[in-house]
Amino acid sequence: MSPTLRIGVTGFALIAVCYGFARFAFGLFLPQIDGELGLGPSLGGVISGGSFAGYCIAIVASAILTERFGARAVAVGAALVAAIGMAGIAIAPSPLILAIAVVVAGSSTGLASPPMAAAVAAAVSKGWQDLTNTVINSGVSAGVVLSGPIALAITGQWRLAFGAFAAVALVLAIAAAISFPAASGNGRAGGLPPMTGPVLRLISASFLMGVASTALWSFGGQLVSSQLGWGPTGTGLLWMCIGTGGVAGALAGALVSRFGHDRVHWAFLGLIAISILLVGFGLGPVPTLVGGVIFGAGYVMLTGVYLIWGTHALPDRPATGLMVGFLTIAVGQTVGAPLFGFLMAGPGVGSAVICFAVVALIAGAFRAKCAVESAVA
Repeated sequence: MSPTLRIGVTGFALIAVCYGFARFAFGLFLPQIDGELGLGPSLGGVISGGSFAGYCIAIVASAILTERFGARAVAVGAALVAAIGMAGIAIAPSPLILAIAVVVAGSSTGLASPPMAAAVAAAVSKGWQDLTNTVINSGVSAGVVLSGPIALAITGQWRLAFGAFAAVALVLAIAAAISFPAASGNGRAGGLPPMTGPVLRLISASFLMGVASTALWSFGGQLVSSQLGWGPTGTGLLWMCIGTGGVAGALAGALVSRFGHDRVHWAFLGLIAISILLVGFGLGPVPTLVGGVIFGAGYVMLTGVYLIWGTHALPDRPATGLMVGFLTIAVGQTVGAPLFGFLMAGPGVGSAVICFAVVALIAGAFRAKCAVESAVA
């Protein structure tokens, strides 16, 4: 098996497990977990906030550790952290232990992404790097899609499910140790990235996209509940549509190569805006589900676009380039969620939906062309 295929397959699977199982599966099993352990809304909020904080800390730490120790060590560490966290969920005897385990498991998502970019830069030929990076990144959607049917198939057996997920993560730790290039870190971290024009534009665009995305990531369930009267089953179907659409994100590298970075950026920001309007205005079951598919495709495609942008803006520090875009998306989501809630409570759902669709379009004002062209040159 070629290094490109080996790294691509292993990286795709690791991202799928860390995001789909270690981070997002908790929400699918939450009603069952709450029924057994009695979490209550306060602890649920602590867990959600802790998961976000864990992600932000982990992705910064991962970029630093990848530069110091290399991709293999950090990728294996991400898989082990996911396995430890999910094993902790499976055996948690109390809400407090469960909360700690959920935060540990969720932090694996931040740890997993930067070593992927570093491994691709080290072992994949230049012409295949963008495609390989975006295929690996699309593992997020595969994990989300898989976790839904698994949750439905083993209803009531959440401990068994997380035990099985932990075993899969352990297998992937071994696969990463075999598949990823040997430690290639320089023994030291590079510090803060230079705030060049391409980096600042990346920060601006990814922040605004992160803000806009919270309209559906944070309020999608509430929107379809209030606008269409959907219950948990309908919301779950919307989420599966989002995950299914996100698989298209694997094509980000090919589309950027064919049509150019800025055209793809603009096109999928436009689709994000359309999806927010389709879901937010409750135009009916079919338009809403189509909006979910479009949102999933647009969101994962854009994370791939920002991944390429970051690795081109910082070609000598690909792990840090990825970290800049992904961290800023997460910061934008932190700002966007309360802002959308404030607009819903004040001017109303319609105003909130329109404002956030416009924010998605404004992100297109920031161009990556210079960063990408200079890297290619």
